Amino acid sequence: MATTAQLFEEPFDADEYIERLAWRTPGGGSKGGAEAFDPKRLLEEFESHIEELKQLDEKIQRKVEKLEHQCHREAKEFAHKVQDLQRSNQVAFQHFQELDEHISYVATKVCHLGDQLEGVNTPRQRAVEAQRLMTYFNEFLDGDLRSDVFHNPDKIKEAADIIQKLHLIAQELPFDRFSDVKAKIASKYHDLERQLIQEFTTAQRRGEIGRMREVAAVLLHFKGYAHCVDVYIKQCQEGAYLRNDVFEDTAALCQRVNKQAHVKEKLDSTRHSDVEQYLKNLYDLYTRTTALATKLSEFNLGSDKHTFLSKLIKSIFSEYLRSRGGMILQRYYDSKNHQKRPIGTGSIQELKERIRQRTNLPLGPSIDTHGETFLSPELVVNLLQETRHAFERCHRLSDPADLPRNAFSIFLDWPGCHPFPDAKNANLYFLDVVQQANSIFHLFDKQFNDQLMPLISSSPKLAECLHKKKEVIEQMEVKLDTGIDRTLNCMVGQMKHILATEQKKTDFRPEDENNVMIQYTTACSKVCAYVRRQVEHVRKSMDGKNVDTVLTELGIRFHRLIHEHLQQYSYSSMGGMLAICDVAEYRRCAKDFRVPLVLQLFDTLHALCNLLVVAPDNLKQVCSGEQLTNLDRNLLHAFVQLRVDYRQSRLGRHFS
Repeated sequence: MATTAQLFEEPFDADEYIERLAWRTPGGGSKGGAEAFDPKRLLEEFESHIEELKQLDEKIQRKVEKLEHQCHREAKEFAHKVQDLQRSNQVAFQHFQELDEHISYVATKVCHLGDQLEGVNTPRQRAVEAQRLMTYFNEFLDGDLRSDVFHNPDKIKEAADIIQKLHLIAQELPFDRFSDVKAKIASKYHDLERQLIQEFTTAQRRGEIGRMREVAAVLLHFKGYAHCVDVYIKQCQEGAYLRNDVFEDTAALCQRVNKQAHVKEKLDSTRHSDVEQYLKNLYDLYTRTTALATKLSEFNLGSDKHTFLSKLIKSIFSEYLRSRGGMILQRYYDSKNHQKRPIGTGSIQELKERIRQRTNLPLGPSIDTHGETFLSPELVVNLLQETRHAFERCHRLSDPADLPRNAFSIFLDWPGCHPFPDAKNANLYFLDVVQQANSIFHLFDKQFNDQLMPLISSSPKLAECLHKKKEVIEQMEVKLDTGIDRTLNCMVGQMKHILATEQKKTDFRPEDENNVMIQYTTACSKVCAYVRRQVEHVRKSMDGKNVDTVLTELGIRFHRLIHEHLQQYSYSSMGGMLAICDVAEYRRCAKDFRVPLVLQLFDTLHALCNLLVVAPDNLKQVCSGEQLTNLDRNLLHAFVQLRVDYRQSRLGRHFS
C-alpha cells in the first residue's frame, strides 16, 4: 500500500489503518485465510512501512518548515510595508496639520489686514464725504451752483441726499454770518422736496409701485414726508366714490390701498429676516382680514358678496401663500455646537474612519460625539408645536380644494419624514437613540392621526400620506436594526477584550492542583458583571417584543463567544472543574435574559464541560445523556480532546 499524505486525512483512525495494512500483506491475515499466517513477513512489512512513514514525515516536515519560513518572510515584509505606510501616513498627516496651521495663520493675517484697511478706509471715506460737502457748500456760499447734480433730473436722488445733509449742517451755523447761504440751502431744500412729491404723484398715477417706494424712501428724511402721505391718500380717493353703493366702493378702495400699504409693509419687513415671524404675521393678518370680511358681508356688497370677499382676500395674500420655514433644527444644532455633515460616500474622512476602525493607525482625531445622540424631547415638542401651527395655518389659509395637497406638503416637510443617517459608528449609547427614536415616533404618529388625518381623510392624498408614513417607518426600522446590530458587536467585542486580557492559560492548568480556592475565574466575574449591565441597558431602552428579540440575539452571540473561548485552552482535572464553575456562573448570568433559548444553550454548554472531568470509562454514558445525545459527535470529540490526559489515557479509544 503506497504511503501518501492522503492516507492520513481526517477522520483518521489508527486501528483501522493497521488492520487495513495487515490485511493487504500476504500472510498477514487470519489463519482461516487463503494463505497461512506468516508473522515474520508481517513484521518485515511493518518495518518497511514504518521506514516509509518516517520518510514521508521528513518530507512533510521539510515542506512545513519551508512554508513556515516563507510565511515568516512574507509576514516580515508585510510588517515593513505596514510600518512604511504608517510612517508615510504620519508624515502626510503632519503635512496636513502644517498646511492647516499655515492656512489659519494666513487667514488670521488677512482678517487683521482687513481690519486695518477698514480702520484706515472709514476715516478716509468720512474725510472725502466732508470735503465733498464743503465743495457743495462753497457753491451755495458763492451763489453759483455749478455741479451737474443740482441740474440733472436723473440725479435728483443724489441731489436730495446732498441737500438734506447741507440743510442739517446749516442749522448749526450762526444766523448773522451765514444768513444768505442758509436761505439758499433752505430754498433748494424745499424746491427738491416739491420735485420729489411731484415725482411720487406722477409714479402713483402711472401705477409704478417700485418708483413710488424709491421716492418715498428718499422723502422719508425730509420734513415734507407727511405731505407725501397726504398726497397718496388724496390720490387714492380720486374716482373712488362714483356709485351709489358707498360700501362697495369702500371695499374696492381698501382692496387697492391695503395691498400696497399695510399688509405688504408688515409682511415684507420679516419675509427674509425672520421666516417664523413672517408666518405668524401672515396667519394673524389673514385671520383679521377674514374677520373683517365677515363683518363687511353684513352690508350690501353685491349679489354674490361671499365670492367677492373671497376674491378680495385672495388678491391681497396670493403672493405670500407660498412661503414655508423652519429654523428650529439649526438652532438646536447651534446650541450643541454641532455642524451637521452631509452624507456621502468616497470621502477621505470616511476612508480614514474605516481604516481607523480596522487598524490602530493614528489617522488624526476620531469623530466622537461624546455620547450625544442629537435627539432631544424638547426639540421634538418644539417641532411638533410648529407643525401644529403649520396645519392650523394651512386649514385657515388654503382653499378647500387645495387643503389636502397643502397639508400633504407640510407632512413631507416635517423633519420626522426625513430619515436620519446610517449608524456608521454605532456605540453602546446607540441604545439611547433607539429609546428616543421610539418616543419620537409615538409623538409623530399621534400628530399624524390627530391633526393631519382630518385634513386629508376624504381626499386621494390619504393613500399617499399612508404610503409615505409606511416608507418612513421601514427606513427607520432598517437603520435602527443596523445600529443595534453594530451595538451588539461592540458589546461582544468588549466581552472578548475582557476575556483576552483577564483569562490566563494557567487558570485551567493550575500548578498546584490541590490549592485552588476560587469559585470562578476573574475573567468570568468581569464578563458577567458587564453582561448584566448591558442587559439592564437594553431593558431600559426598548419595550415590548423588541426587548426579547434583542436579548435573544445578544444571548446567542454571548454563548457563541464563551463556547469558542473555552475551546482555546487545555484542561487538567482541577482546571476542568473550574471551567464548569465558570460556565455555571455564565448560566446564572444567562437567566437575567429571561429567554428560554439562551438558558438552554448554556445548559448544553455546561453539560459539554462535564466531558472535561468525567472518568474515561464513563465517557460514553455521559455522551448518551439527555442534553448531549443529539449533538454532533465531532463537537463532543473536540471537547474531549481539550483534556490534558487525552493522549496519555487514550481517551479516543474510550470515546469511540
